[in-house]
Amino acid sequence: MLEILNLKVKYGDFEAVKGVSFNVKKGEVVGLLGPNGAGKTSIMKAILGLVDFEGDIKLNGSKIGVNEKNDIGYVPEEPILIEYLTPAEFFEFIASVRGKGVDKVNSLVKAFDFEKHVNQPIITLSMGNRKKVSVISAIMHEPSFLILDEPLNGLDAKSSKILKEIMKKHIENGGSILFSTHIMEIAEKLCDRIIVIDKGRILAEGTIDSLKELVKSEGSLEDVFLKLIGSEDIGGIIDAIS
Repeated sequence: MLEILNLKVKYGDFEAVKGVSFNVKKGEVVGLLGPNGAGKTSIMKAILGLVDFEGDIKLNGSKIGVNEKNDIGYVPEEPILIEYLTPAEFFEFIASVRGKGVDKVNSLVKAFDFEKHVNQPIITLSMGNRKKVSVISAIMHEPSFLILDEPLNGLDAKSSKILKEIMKKHIENGGSILFSTHIMEIAEKLCDRIIVIDKGRILAEGTIDSLKELVKSEGSLEDVFLKLIGSEDIGGIIDAIS
């Protein structure tokens, strides 16, 4: 579904992404994991055309243009919203931009227990409720490809569970997801395949079991991740500050 070949992203003289290549297949959740500043968000923004880049990015065999972007739903780590609008007005705006209806909005609003907030100005909402606006606006047009950058941050337990169930159903219906999180337990439960990135380069890619074999670990994904990025000596760090 998604193909990325030799992707490079620069900000001035700083190269944030250094020739990254990978794919996301139909019906697959791929976790993009890395420490802060690894290049994860830059990759996601490149897919969406939000930053300049070199290399090739294709969705369903075509370079990403307007039609392809309409088949993508994006939840950024920090919600990007028009704060003087109400959520109801924002959903209408997103629908008009995409040329889609708002048929699914009511069911999503109800699912996320958001009815009492839809007519409040977005600027008055809590961070968790802003995240709900971001999630609903990303999935209301039923895109086949989802880009989720720390989507569970700020959501309460019930809303997190609902979003995870929506992700599961999305995959069952043949969609795909590129998913970024710092919470390894969530990645371990949700992802079919993991890509570990650091300093703009891919360190390893594969299923969780194959990554465990690679680093000769029988521990958790967190243990595997720390070994791959060379930060496994947490005990020594704690001893040094005790």
